Amino acid sequence: MIQLTRLNHQSIVVNSDAIKFVESAPDTTITLMSGEKLLVLESPADVVERIVHFRRLILAGLSPASVAQALAIYSEAARLEGCMEQGKASRG
Repeated sequence: MIQLTRLNHQSIVVNSDAIKFVESAPDTTITLMSGEKLLVLESPADVVERIVHFRRLILAGLSPASVAQALAIYSEAARLEGCMEQGKASRG
């Protein structure tokens, strides 16, 4: 599972195994195996990075609780990084 952000800034957790493909057109659009489409703020590269990170945790044999904790830490770090980048952009 990966945590992403909808265009309205609401968090959403997505089953990465259900993702069919990710595209940028111009917003990042995730198409699920069901055909449902999700629009998110993260770039396609960031979505892929989160999927890889999550799968590495699984392959490392971490317990579900450890994976959930790591996901929360990773998501908070990504949120803080986004806030820092937004602050830099507003200062010019």
